[in-house]
Amino acid sequence: MANREFQEHYTAKDYALWQGDWELIYGAPYAMSPSPTLTHQRINSALHLALHHAFKNCVQCEVLYEIDVHLDEDTVVRPDVLVVCNQEGDFIRKAPELIVEIVSPSSVRRDEHLKFELYETEGVQIYIIVYPEEQKAKVFQLKEGRYIKQGDYLQNTFNSSMQGCAFELNFATIWPNKTL
Repeated sequence: MANREFQEHYTAKDYALWQGDWELIYGAPYAMSPSPTLTHQRINSALHLALHHAFKNCVQCEVLYEIDVHLDEDTVVRPDVLVVCNQEGDFIRKAPELIVEIVSPSSVRRDEHLKFELYETEGVQIYIIVYPEEQKAKVFQLKEGRYIKQGDYLQNTFNSSMQGCAFELNFATIWPNKTL
């Protein structure tokens, strides 16, 4: 096992200078996959549209995609889709209320373990991990500081609320090439 005192530790200032697509988690750099597949993009677009519609009457919350989230001096992530409420300024410098990560073969372990722990620790209220190949989403909700699995969603609807805004996310509308 490597001695951590000899491992390089980067900050958001270093991150700002890097070329290409990266994330920075606890000071360690993670290269993001090459450009997403069509399936990934279709699911991402459908999720963004569905969440945008779900929060259209919630004036304090907005749905965003592919934006840097500065969680700490040494942690900058770029979720696929997120919901932030009561956001001020041009940069996200607090934990979003909801984060969606669409896994790829190269990111599945990071999304299921490293980011799961990070988002739980940072207080992200709802974390959704999407599995395109299985056309399934695992939804976790923060309760007393721990993520509790709400279920595996295939064709069903997830209902919740945040910041006083009730919303629903119908996963039957998310998967490409599915007939309703």
